[in-house]
Amino acid sequence: MNEKEKLLGDDRRQLILETLQTSDKPISGRTFGEMTNVSRQVIVGDITLLKAKNEPIIATSQGYIYMHAQTEPGRIEKTIVCRHTPEQTLDELNMLVDNGVTVKDVKIEHPVYGDLSASIMVSNRNEVKEFIKRIRESDAVYLSKLTEDGIHLHTILAENEEQIKNAEEALKKADILVE
Repeated sequence: MNEKEKLLGDDRRQLILETLQTSDKPISGRTFGEMTNVSRQVIVGDITLLKAKNEPIIATSQGYIYMHAQTEPGRIEKTIVCRHTPEQTLDELNMLVDNGVTVKDVKIEHPVYGDLSASIMVSNRNEVKEFIKRIRESDAVYLSKLTEDGIHLHTILAENEEQIKNAEEALKKADILVE
């Protein structure tokens, strides 16, 4: 593609969709912008249009991912309840990923808006570090801070029950897991 040539509307969205469906890792809006010679903001609009067509695309701290209908075969999914200060978020996430667990999301019950959730999708310390860095650089507020007591839920994925059990034990010892 010519450096000055932009990939237009439907063709651009089709490329985004096909790329996300075949990728095993998140892809940033900036990367899509570079691929199609448009701004990141145009990509944000494209993603919104694709979501409006019920494409299961979510934004994570690492970029966009396509959520395929099924959990990976052999993976176990569980929801856990946690409570801690914002300063303990790094420790909480590291405890989970250090035990082989992927943290898919965080959910809270907001007193006005009801249930709120956000994708996290971290599975190793580097991804946790990047997630925390983005929170700090953007001055974003952790969802748990929007609750009266800091209680929040995480959907976690693991290859086996032992990983989940070990992660829960680590959170219990740190007085983070709510039972």
